[in-house]
Amino acid sequence: MAVPWAWAFDTPFKWVKQVASHFGGTRQGMAISYPGHINDPGGVRTQFHHMIDIVPTILEAAGLRAPDTVDGIAQRPIEGVSMVYTFDKANANAPSRRETQYFEMFANRGIYHDGWYACTTPPAPPWLLGTAKLPDVMDYKWELYNIADDFSQNNDLAAKNPDKLKELQELFVAEANKYQVFPLDNSVLPRVVTPRPSGTAGRTEFTKGENVGIPIANAPHLTNRDYTITAEITIAKAGAEGMIATLGGRFGGYGLFLLKGKPVFVYNLLNLKRYRFEGGVGAEDWLGRSLKPGKHVIAFDFKYDGPGLGKSGTGVLSVDGRMLSTQKMEHTIPFLMTIDETLDIGMVRAHRWTTATSCPSGLPAISTNSRTRSGTSRCPKTIGSA
Repeated sequence: MAVPWAWAFDTPFKWVKQVASHFGGTRQGMAISYPGHINDPGGVRTQFHHMIDIVPTILEAAGLRAPDTVDGIAQRPIEGVSMVYTFDKANANAPSRRETQYFEMFANRGIYHDGWYACTTPPAPPWLLGTAKLPDVMDYKWELYNIADDFSQNNDLAAKNPDKLKELQELFVAEANKYQVFPLDNSVLPRVVTPRPSGTAGRTEFTKGENVGIPIANAPHLTNRDYTITAEITIAKAGAEGMIATLGGRFGGYGLFLLKGKPVFVYNLLNLKRYRFEGGVGAEDWLGRSLKPGKHVIAFDFKYDGPGLGKSGTGVLSVDGRMLSTQKMEHTIPFLMTIDETLDIGMVRAHRWTTATSCPSGLPAISTNSRTRSGTSRCPKTIGSA
């Protein structure tokens, strides 16, 4: 989503996602339905609560207590506060039973306590990914709001009430120590792309049969390098459809699939542009013919124009050694193809690609074996590439 729309969607609050210091990045409406137990259906509550209060609410409503141990392992106490008291109309205006709550992400931080809220001023917008020069995390400017009277954080009282601000700053330190928030770190991009332990470190070739839900840490790294994806498939009948291999989905990634029996490869550049490779007009196989039943080898080969991040490259889609389509991709994904999607071979979970491009999800008439070969990364090592 474009920045202006993201900001507009958070109106009347300031800032956007990833900015934990302000309500534009954290505050959400919530609806609770519990027929027969809420005596004020349609009522509105304004007590301050946090998402960690949901589990205690469910437990109290169900008459259950949190277990002390699970499978012999001692459990930490649940830190939330039940919201069941708000179900009663008599408590519509009762004081919130959540007195204190800290917030922090990439060193943007805030602290709520008893109707007051203190927070740091973001030194740079989140869409810069921490690439701007940032102050030391302890040198951030602070703001102060009485959200009991100013729920959208409009009137900064820091200059008028320095004692209250200092009180809340000290409370943040106490809460941060209590809940292991320290050390603070505002280095957004290096934190995101720093290599973690994985099953792919140092490997350049992967062979997988039908499999779904492979974590990105165990998937081949295809950013900023040459790579080839090869699929050996068996088609049971003409016109077969289905996903062969995919990583990511609507907001970035790639998918290799059959559509009406025709091989297609789509590279999704962070939902900004989709490069589509397939037989048909403008491609080598201009008729865009459906593959016949039997065994076939489909390959997508990409040559990267590095060194550097997110550079261009040329892709070639072929079947049984015959080129179907080739085109230049002016830009590629520089860092992460996906954050929360997985590598799926032989099918795609949910509707990740159907909302992004015409694509079937399962493989009812295809069996597949996928092999991926990648080169070494051609981006600066200081970014932390594997």
